Amino acid sequence: METSVGKEMYKLAERLFPICRSITGNGVRETLGILKESIPIKIHEIPSGTKVFDWTIPKEWNIKDAYIADERENRVIDFKKNNLHVVGYSVPVNKTVTLAELQEHLYSLPEQPEAVPYVTSYYQKRWGFCIAHQDRKKLKGAKYKVFIDSELKNGSLTYGELIIRGKSEQEVFLSTYVCHPSLANNELSGPVVVTYLVKWILSQPRKYTYRIIFVPETIGSIAYLSKNLKTMKKNIIAGFNVSCVGDDGTFSYLPTKTGDTYSDRVALNVLSFKQPDFIKYSFLDRRSDERQYNAPGVDLPVCCVMRSKFGSYPEYHTSLDNMNFISPEGLAGTCNILKECLKLIEENRKYKIKCLGEPQLGRRGLYPTISTKSSADEAKIIKDFIAYADGKNDLIDISNKTKIAVWEFYQIIEKLKKADLLKAV
Repeated sequence: METSVGKEMYKLAERLFPICRSITGNGVRETLGILKESIPIKIHEIPSGTKVFDWTIPKEWNIKDAYIADERENRVIDFKKNNLHVVGYSVPVNKTVTLAELQEHLYSLPEQPEAVPYVTSYYQKRWGFCIAHQDRKKLKGAKYKVFIDSELKNGSLTYGELIIRGKSEQEVFLSTYVCHPSLANNELSGPVVVTYLVKWILSQPRKYTYRIIFVPETIGSIAYLSKNLKTMKKNIIAGFNVSCVGDDGTFSYLPTKTGDTYSDRVALNVLSFKQPDFIKYSFLDRRSDERQYNAPGVDLPVCCVMRSKFGSYPEYHTSLDNMNFISPEGLAGTCNILKECLKLIEENRKYKIKCLGEPQLGRRGLYPTISTKSSADEAKIIKDFIAYADGKNDLIDISNKTKIAVWEFYQIIEKLKKADLLKAV
């Protein structure tokens, strides 16, 4: 089952990969439109010029074509072959320049000569092209035609939102971003995994309400917070920023600013049992929208559970972060880890044994009625749970103290409830 779902997720990423996304524009709308085919997100627009905290929604950017051609009209760079070739938010240009002038507008990576870098200039007007350094060194002509058919206009910033109601007004928050062009792990893995998490959440009974957003990174999360912060601070009990979740690398975790929120406790517990070799980063290693959710005055309990963390792998923000870098297994594996986090949030309670002293389990069918050398071992998990079910410890506490995974307790809890031995506090 996991293999087939992973293949579905990978196909969705393949479909989204060619789209040229940015922090605004038709690429974002097209991406959200495709996601809306699978999940009932609501699409919102915020007009250019709108103040959002200390920021302002920029003009909308769209691009149709761009290239650099030599004197024989051969395209040495072609946006239509790779949309990373153009610096994001480049202004229109149509002129012939010298190689020396062209060099001032080129970006490459000498340390990764085969890779095309991802470069943007959202808040300062300029134009530029990104090129593999090995190709840059081959430029020899005297004159080059540079052409960018783009448009900057008063438009809007687009984002997607889905509120899945539960029995409680308390919320679990999921955030991912839809603003990078053809980058597979850094961009597409997040919205793809969240889309399949949404499908799963909709199929499950649930206590909590789920607030899920697909936003342009930084400006999108800031804009969303500016509109919803009061409700979010009141209701959100846990949250995860979902990014870089599609490769086969070791799992990693980046904490909230304080490192001790409910989200941190959940993530650390699940990872310690499911992926004990996970890499634990410092909040000082933050780089994505967890910055905004942990910003002063915002202080939401949002952490990150990832595979190869943003900025930590050489393919990051280059053309090497392509469809070969992610896998069906990587996508499905992270989706399952995040499912376990959400299950734990749903199941977590403080429990208390109803009788005084250790209950007699044997007459209730919960303990072997013949005492042998191994019989105590068979029921040890039940007895360990009971030992800490004192109304003070929640499931995470009990799991951490007993070194037993929380999912091992789920059936035990039901059996103890059925025997009228346990109550939720």
